[in-house]
Amino acid sequence: MLTVQPIRYVSDVEACRKFYTGLGLVCRPEAHLDVWAQLAADAGAVGIHDFRVSKARPAGSVELAFVTDEKLEVLAQRLRELDYDYEIFDEDFGRSLRVVDPDGVTIQIQEIDMGVATASAAALDGRQD
Repeated sequence: MLTVQPIRYVSDVEACRKFYTGLGLVCRPEAHLDVWAQLAADAGAVGIHDFRVSKARPAGSVELAFVTDEKLEVLAQRLRELDYDYEIFDEDFGRSLRVVDPDGVTIQIQEIDMGVATASAAALDGRQD
């Protein structure tokens, strides 16, 4: 199943987390790091990502993304059958598949692994957990 989760690249994760929880979204504590917060809504979610560790995404930008609970290879097979090109990447949070839609917009589908994300955040801080 896919969950719609746009990613909002921000300069202050904590300030934005407070703002979006004030709107009524719920912060998932198991998916909250210094550089990332995942906030759930009744339908969908929003990711808040520190732009400084975002691989060149500027603060204020938004990326259309989805989170999946199925293996990316299953989704990749469906895309291959429809003749769409895609790439699978190892990320700081797990893995993602990127595909370009018919209008030329890159869509990200994430397979999140909080163990990988936590280790990446600790490396950024110079910590050893």
